[in-house]
Amino acid sequence: MQILAISKPRNIEEAQLLRSHHQLRARVFSDRLGWEVNVVGGCESDTFDDLQPTYILAVSSNDRVVGCARLLPALGPTMVANVFPSLLSAGHLDAHSSMVESSRFCVDTFLAESRGDGSIHEATLTMFAGIIEWSVANRYTEIVTVTDLRFERILARVGWPLQRIGEPRPIEATVAVAGTLPAKADTFMRLRPANYRSQIISTFGQSA
Repeated sequence: MQILAISKPRNIEEAQLLRSHHQLRARVFSDRLGWEVNVVGGCESDTFDDLQPTYILAVSSNDRVVGCARLLPALGPTMVANVFPSLLSAGHLDAHSSMVESSRFCVDTFLAESRGDGSIHEATLTMFAGIIEWSVANRYTEIVTVTDLRFERILARVGWPLQRIGEPRPIEATVAVAGTLPAKADTFMRLRPANYRSQIISTFGQSA
Protein backbone atom coordinates (compact mmCIF):
# COMPACT_ATOMS: atom_id res chain seq x y z
CA MET A 1 0.00 0.00 0.00
CA GLN A 2 1.35 3.40 -0.98
CA ILE A 3 0.81 6.91 0.38
CA LEU A 4 0.44 9.85 -2.00
CA ALA A 5 0.15 13.54 -1.18
CA ILE A 6 -1.72 15.53 -3.83
CA SER A 7 -2.58 19.22 -3.80
CA LYS A 8 -3.11 20.23 -7.40
CA PRO A 9 -3.20 17.20 -9.73
CA ARG A 10 -0.24 17.15 -12.11
CA ASN A 11 -1.58 14.58 -14.56
CA ILE A 12 -4.62 12.52 -15.53
CA GLU A 13 -3.72 9.74 -13.09
CA GLU A 14 -3.66 12.11 -10.10
CA ALA A 15 -6.93 13.72 -11.23
CA GLN A 16 -8.53 10.27 -11.37
CA LEU A 17 -7.23 9.42 -7.91
CA LEU A 18 -8.72 12.64 -6.50
CA ARG A 19 -12.07 11.83 -8.09
CA SER A 20 -11.90 8.33 -6.57
CA HIS A 21 -11.20 9.92 -3.19
CA HIS A 22 -14.30 12.12 -3.47
CA GLN A 23 -16.30 9.00 -4.37
CA LEU A 24 -14.93 7.19 -1.30
CA ARG A 25 -15.97 10.13 0.86
CA ALA A 26 -19.51 9.92 -0.58
CA ARG A 27 -19.73 6.19 0.14
CA VAL A 28 -18.48 6.57 3.70
CA PHE A 29 -19.99 9.84 4.92
CA SER A 30 -23.28 9.86 3.00
CA ASP A 31 -24.13 6.22 2.26
CA ARG A 32 -22.68 4.45 5.31
CA LEU A 33 -22.76 7.08 8.06
CA GLY A 34 -25.79 9.01 6.83
CA TRP A 35 -24.24 12.45 7.27
CA GLU A 36 -25.89 15.45 5.62
CA VAL A 37 -23.10 16.20 3.16
CA ASN A 38 -23.05 17.55 -0.39
CA VAL A 39 -22.91 14.72 -2.94
CA VAL A 40 -23.02 15.46 -6.67
CA GLY A 41 -22.44 12.80 -9.30
CA GLY A 42 -21.41 10.30 -6.65
CA CYS A 43 -18.69 12.62 -5.24
CA GLU A 44 -18.70 14.37 -1.86
CA SER A 45 -17.14 17.81 -1.47
CA ASP A 46 -17.55 21.03 0.49
CA THR A 47 -16.23 24.60 0.55
CA PHE A 48 -12.98 23.55 2.25
CA ASP A 49 -12.04 21.63 -0.88
CA ASP A 50 -11.84 25.02 -2.64
CA LEU A 51 -8.97 26.17 -0.36
CA GLN A 52 -6.22 24.17 -2.11
CA PRO A 53 -5.79 21.54 0.62
CA THR A 54 -3.34 18.67 0.48
CA TYR A 55 -4.98 15.26 0.20
CA ILE A 56 -3.28 12.25 1.74
CA LEU A 57 -4.32 9.12 -0.16
CA ALA A 58 -3.65 5.46 0.61
CA VAL A 59 -3.60 3.58 -2.68
CA SER A 60 -3.71 -0.21 -2.95
CA SER A 61 -1.58 -2.36 -5.26
CA ASN A 62 -4.38 -2.30 -7.85
CA ASP A 63 -4.47 1.55 -7.82
CA ARG A 64 -7.63 1.81 -5.74
CA VAL A 65 -8.00 4.62 -3.18
CA VAL A 66 -8.58 2.85 0.14
CA GLY A 67 -8.07 5.77 2.52
CA CYS A 68 -7.98 9.56 2.46
CA ALA A 69 -7.67 12.69 4.55
CA ARG A 70 -7.68 16.42 3.83
CA LEU A 71 -5.03 18.70 5.35
CA LEU A 72 -5.29 22.49 5.70
CA PRO A 73 -3.12 25.00 7.63
CA ALA A 74 -4.85 25.71 10.94
CA LEU A 75 -4.26 29.45 10.63
CA GLY A 76 -6.70 29.61 7.72
CA PRO A 77 -10.35 28.56 7.58
CA THR A 78 -10.82 25.08 9.05
CA MET A 79 -13.71 22.82 9.91
CA VAL A 80 -12.86 22.74 13.61
CA ALA A 81 -12.77 26.56 13.88
CA ASN A 82 -15.47 27.54 11.39
CA VAL A 83 -17.94 24.64 11.53
CA PHE A 84 -17.47 23.14 14.99
CA PRO A 85 -16.52 26.00 17.37
CA SER A 86 -18.98 24.56 19.91
CA LEU A 87 -16.52 21.69 20.40
CA LEU A 88 -13.78 24.09 21.57
CA SER A 89 -13.67 24.85 25.27
CA ALA A 90 -12.32 28.35 24.61
CA GLY A 91 -14.88 28.96 21.86
CA HIS A 92 -12.07 29.42 19.33
CA LEU A 93 -9.06 27.52 18.07
CA ASP A 94 -5.65 28.55 19.38
CA ALA A 95 -4.01 27.93 16.03
CA HIS A 96 -0.35 28.51 15.22
CA SER A 97 1.86 28.22 12.15
CA SER A 98 3.01 24.70 13.08
CA MET A 99 -0.55 23.33 13.35
CA VAL A 100 -2.41 21.61 10.50
CA GLU A 101 -6.01 20.40 10.42
CA SER A 102 -6.92 16.90 9.29
CA SER A 103 -10.51 16.44 8.15
CA ARG A 104 -12.61 14.08 6.02
CA PHE A 105 -10.53 11.10 7.20
CA CYS A 106 -11.99 7.83 5.99
CA VAL A 107 -10.93 4.30 5.10
CA ASP A 108 -12.66 1.76 2.88
CA THR A 109 -12.87 -0.97 5.53
CA PHE A 110 -14.91 -3.23 3.23
CA LEU A 111 -11.86 -4.10 1.16
CA ALA A 112 -10.25 -7.45 1.85
CA GLU A 113 -7.00 -5.84 2.98
CA SER A 114 -4.72 -7.30 5.63
CA ARG A 115 -4.90 -5.80 9.07
CA GLY A 116 -2.32 -4.63 11.51
CA ASP A 117 -2.33 -4.33 15.29
CA GLY A 118 -5.17 -6.74 15.95
CA SER A 119 -8.44 -5.24 14.77
CA ILE A 120 -6.94 -2.11 13.21
CA HIS A 121 -7.05 -2.09 9.41
CA GLU A 122 -3.68 -1.79 7.69
CA ALA A 123 -5.16 1.04 5.63
CA THR A 124 -5.93 2.96 8.83
CA LEU A 125 -2.38 2.60 10.12
CA THR A 126 -1.04 3.52 6.69
CA MET A 127 -3.13 6.70 6.73
CA PHE A 128 -1.96 7.60 10.22
CA ALA A 129 1.66 7.20 9.16
CA GLY A 130 1.11 9.16 5.94
CA ILE A 131 -0.48 12.11 7.74
CA ILE A 132 2.37 12.23 10.25
CA GLU A 133 5.07 11.88 7.58
CA TRP A 134 3.62 14.70 5.46
CA SER A 135 3.16 16.92 8.52
CA VAL A 136 6.74 16.48 9.72
CA ALA A 137 8.12 16.92 6.19
CA ASN A 138 6.26 20.26 6.00
CA ARG A 139 7.33 21.41 9.49
CA TYR A 140 4.03 20.89 11.23
CA THR A 141 4.29 19.63 14.80
CA GLU A 142 0.62 19.40 15.74
CA ILE A 143 -2.49 18.06 14.01
CA VAL A 144 -5.96 19.27 15.04
CA THR A 145 -9.06 17.32 14.16
CA VAL A 146 -12.68 16.57 15.00
CA THR A 147 -13.62 12.93 15.41
CA ASP A 148 -16.10 10.71 17.21
CA LEU A 149 -15.60 8.75 20.42
CA ARG A 150 -15.19 5.44 18.61
CA PHE A 151 -12.30 6.78 16.54
CA GLU A 152 -10.81 8.44 19.61
CA ARG A 153 -10.58 4.95 21.15
CA ILE A 154 -8.82 3.65 18.02
CA LEU A 155 -6.22 6.41 18.30
CA ALA A 156 -5.61 5.51 21.94
CA ARG A 157 -5.35 1.81 21.09
CA VAL A 158 -2.54 2.34 18.57
CA GLY A 159 -0.62 4.63 20.94
CA TRP A 160 -1.46 7.99 19.33
CA PRO A 161 -3.93 9.40 21.86
CA LEU A 162 -6.00 12.48 21.13
CA GLN A 163 -5.46 15.45 23.45
CA ARG A 164 -8.94 16.89 23.88
CA ILE A 165 -9.42 20.65 23.53
CA GLY A 166 -13.09 20.55 24.46
CA GLU A 167 -15.79 18.29 25.81
CA PRO A 168 -17.60 15.77 23.57
CA ARG A 169 -20.92 17.00 22.19
CA PRO A 170 -23.67 15.46 20.04
CA ILE A 171 -23.25 16.40 16.38
CA GLU A 172 -25.97 14.99 14.10
CA ALA A 173 -26.02 11.20 14.70
CA THR A 174 -22.74 10.94 16.62
CA VAL A 175 -20.87 12.30 19.63
CA ALA A 176 -17.94 14.39 18.41
CA VAL A 177 -14.81 15.66 20.11
CA ALA A 178 -12.06 18.07 19.02
CA GLY A 179 -8.44 17.47 19.88
CA THR A 180 -4.82 17.57 18.81
CA LEU A 181 -2.29 14.90 17.90
CA PRO A 182 1.51 15.25 17.89
CA ALA A 183 3.37 14.92 14.61
CA LYS A 184 6.63 13.21 15.51
CA ALA A 185 9.10 10.99 13.70
CA ASP A 186 9.09 8.34 16.43
CA THR A 187 5.29 8.07 16.23
CA PHE A 188 5.55 7.58 12.47
CA MET A 189 8.15 4.83 12.88
CA ARG A 190 5.97 3.03 15.42
CA LEU A 191 2.71 3.21 13.47
CA ARG A 192 3.75 2.53 9.88
CA PRO A 193 2.98 -1.00 8.63
CA ALA A 194 5.81 -3.23 7.41
CA ASN A 195 4.93 -2.75 3.72
CA TYR A 196 4.45 1.02 4.01
CA ARG A 197 5.55 2.93 0.91
CA SER A 198 5.36 6.67 0.35
CA GLN A 199 6.02 9.31 -2.30
CA ILE A 200 6.38 11.95 0.42
CA ILE A 201 9.94 13.25 0.64
CA SER A 202 11.08 13.16 4.28
CA THR A 203 14.22 12.45 6.27
CA PHE A 204 12.81 9.34 7.95
CA GLY A 205 10.23 7.85 5.57
CA GLN A 206 10.64 5.37 2.75
CA SER A 207 10.13 7.25 -0.48
CA ALA A 208 9.25 5.53 -3.71
